[in-house]
Amino acid sequence: MALCIRGVHLLPMDGSPDRPDATIVIEDGRISAVGGAETVAPPGARVVPGNGLVALPGLVNCHNHVAMTLLRGYGADLPLQRWLEERIWPAEEHLTDDDVRAGAMLGCLEMLRGGVTAFADMYDHMDAVADAVEEAGIRGVLSRGIVGLRPTWPAALAEGEALCRRARQSPSGRLTAMIAPHAEYTCSVHVWQACIAVAEREGVSIHTHVSETLAENEGCRSRHGVSPVRFLEEVGALDAGCLLAHCVHVDAADIHRLAMPRVAVSHNPVSNAKLGSGIAPVVQMRAAGVLLGVGSDGAASTDFLGLWEEMRLAAWMQKAVLRDAAALPCGDLLQMATASGARALRLPQGCGTVAPGAPADLILVQTGGLHQTPRTDLAAGVLYGTRDADVVLTVVAGRIVMERGEFPGIDHERLAADAAVRSRRLLEAV
Repeated sequence: MALCIRGVHLLPMDGSPDRPDATIVIEDGRISAVGGAETVAPPGARVVPGNGLVALPGLVNCHNHVAMTLLRGYGADLPLQRWLEERIWPAEEHLTDDDVRAGAMLGCLEMLRGGVTAFADMYDHMDAVADAVEEAGIRGVLSRGIVGLRPTWPAALAEGEALCRRARQSPSGRLTAMIAPHAEYTCSVHVWQACIAVAEREGVSIHTHVSETLAENEGCRSRHGVSPVRFLEEVGALDAGCLLAHCVHVDAADIHRLAMPRVAVSHNPVSNAKLGSGIAPVVQMRAAGVLLGVGSDGAASTDFLGLWEEMRLAAWMQKAVLRDAAALPCGDLLQMATASGARALRLPQGCGTVAPGAPADLILVQTGGLHQTPRTDLAAGVLYGTRDADVVLTVVAGRIVMERGEFPGIDHERLAADAAVRSRRLLEAV
């Protein structure tokens, strides 16, 4: 069905100014027109009143482990390595395909509720995650995590390669893939070379964790004599194309290496803060020309998968650590979470913007709540005032997938109850 959104205040994120009282026309999965009140709705189109609402591109979550909703909050107050070794990895040993499908479905709906229309994921049982992506109606850039410390890593890499083939055959076109060696400290040079070879053969990027903690950096220097970023350069990963999660502890030389055309960084401020990992030098990376997006990481380390809190914390951290109130302004953060994030994930051309010809991935946000009134600056009001519950409509590829907390064709209450049962079983098994 065609859609026509009338009288909305548009933040297009394509470099053009915001547009009050805009009309947006959506046909065949794309934005066919952006105009004023004179714009004609196609015959039979559903007309959505936009009065009092702001339209902007759907948010892009650049790093996630979506099925970890089943472990939401598990291992709170532990640092990264203990959190992984004592809580997360033992619990994950008991995951089944059905568990991952349920956890991923719950996470996809949570993201859609908060206006996220695309995400990058790295985990196990990825066919189950792909099933959830197709059912929920979101865009997913999926990768099978490969831990080279395990003797089964060749099988995991083969699963990652098969996932690339599945993505190419996706009937919806909303599924793409990457190859995901977990990190330098879990994968030998040989494993990295094997992963890069597959990525280049499949024409996809590498998705990995980089310089998340000081201990990781120190370990890499002990093993290889260089920083993790330099290690990736030496094994050829940066040239192959990378989506790098975290990059908290990077120096000027590392940042220079990250400013490459095929490299992108996912900034995950809540996870980095909660796990005590540190604060990434986002302002310095942006100044050097590094392509940056925003990610939530998994719900086990952040408790939620929305991006509004991530964007706010990103801004506040940079302003505080640099003692500069002008650091990382509202417009830059909204750009990171939309157009730049879409480029980081290599989404279809035009994703992350609301412009004629672009894929119709957009959201409507209400701005009349007590916590949003009065509004004196549009971008600041949207960034600092929006909560997940303020998103009233989420559209992906021209289809309404969330409207005022409901998901057409999906019983989210039943899904949540099932996920809770599965979560209890997992934690009791540890």
